[in-house]
Amino acid sequence: MNDKIRITKTTSENKDFINLVAALDKSLWERYPEEKQDYWQNNILEINPNVVVIYLDNKAVACGCFKKKDANTIEIKRMFVSPEARGLGLAQKTLQELELWAREFGYSTAVLETLHKQKEAIGLYQKVGYSIIDNYEPYVGLKGSICMKKKI
Repeated sequence: MNDKIRITKTTSENKDFINLVAALDKSLWERYPEEKQDYWQNNILEINPNVVVIYLDNKAVACGCFKKKDANTIEIKRMFVSPEARGLGLAQKTLQELELWAREFGYSTAVLETLHKQKEAIGLYQKVGYSIIDNYEPYVGLKGSICMKKKI
């Protein structure tokens, strides 16, 4: 691995994570202004002890987290790579770290939700083994949502 890349397990209180999530939200609302009303309540930054932040040259450039969905399942949340760091495999690395961490806690399945215009994200998730499933709560009935699942 590139020695300029550092992966950190942290919490949602991490300032770099908070800043990356703010950039994620800004990019989502710019790309999906028509969806903001339906999705805003799903993008609240919750207290979360399972956060990964990736640093490139000591700058936070990628993040993701997971939360417990049920006894066997986690939900991947808040996946983001800064525009200047895209194309380096950092989204896939973030996802791998989250899945490994979840397995350490005994989880066997991961689910996630993304939006229909996120073609790059959908492609990445399918590439690493996620399959499209019926929308789960709170995304049932939201036409813009694409829900996915993987055994981890």
